[in-house]
Amino acid sequence: MPKPRLSVVVTRRLPEVVETRLAELFDVTLRSDDGKMTRAELAEAMKSADVLVPTVTDEIDSALIGQAGGRLKLIANYGAGVDHIDVATARQHGILVSNTPDVLTDDTADMTMALILAVVRRMPEGLAVMQTGDWSGWAPTAFLGGRLGGRRLGILGMGRIGQAVARRAAAFGMQVHYHNRRRLRSETEQELAATYWESLDQMVARMDILSINCPATPSTFHLMNARRLKLMKPEAVIVNTSRGEVIDENALTRMLRAGEIAGAGLDVFERGHELNPRLRAQNNVVLLPHMGSATVEGRVEMGEKVIINIKTFDDGHRPPDQVIPSML
Repeated sequence: MPKPRLSVVVTRRLPEVVETRLAELFDVTLRSDDGKMTRAELAEAMKSADVLVPTVTDEIDSALIGQAGGRLKLIANYGAGVDHIDVATARQHGILVSNTPDVLTDDTADMTMALILAVVRRMPEGLAVMQTGDWSGWAPTAFLGGRLGGRRLGILGMGRIGQAVARRAAAFGMQVHYHNRRRLRSETEQELAATYWESLDQMVARMDILSINCPATPSTFHLMNARRLKLMKPEAVIVNTSRGEVIDENALTRMLRAGEIAGAGLDVFERGHELNPRLRAQNNVVLLPHMGSATVEGRVEMGEKVIINIKTFDDGHRPPDQVIPSML
């Protein structure tokens, strides 16, 4: 007698090829629209499924996990970051958690460089003039930005994405500096031509551009707080493609308005999709709707990792991308 197929609930729409493959392998419940599940819908899904496939927009806290009952055995997250999932509580309830690492490194690093270029070269200002039809022609002093070559780039968080950013920055002739929880091996530093700063304060005060590439953890919440932001040079730029909570957004907004920081490029925000309206009004800020991982190739590869994790679990083995609380 064939083994019953796993019941899998997916919380958001995924690329069609991924949904098709999930349906071939499992008893899958897919979303008919791309709306975010309500908390009540999440709770019901966690009670009725063997496997939940959530995304970063689903807040799976201890209270939801406590209501799950005994059926749910795997949360196969569609994404690398798992700060929206209480992994420790899930483990206490016998629920495994997996993610999709190593897929979006290049995509996110590309977007980091795109934001740096957009802010430093004032691309949105030029685009706005062209779209409104107000361009009166070339002028020697119009839309003067800055050259990337020779500028000091400080990378906060030198993991896979931070290192990918460093390699791209080197191609632009930038000087690469970094602060990380652990110093890289000397051979990696040499390969990246990267200078390590043990003191984040000292690095921040000397950089022309600061790139945030660290995960969201209790220790990184508001790591770039008002005090630390004030250490930045007035002509410096800050870019964030990691997690919005790392920056005190209100403090950043005040300083941008006051001209105490030259510009910012943000793909993530402290309160999810709720933007500070004063931030939106700034012409020295480039805002993107969390597009860092938005490539067809990346999203399909994420889905393939989710499927491998579920299939491996279904075969009685540990998912290859299982997240352990001690890893966080």
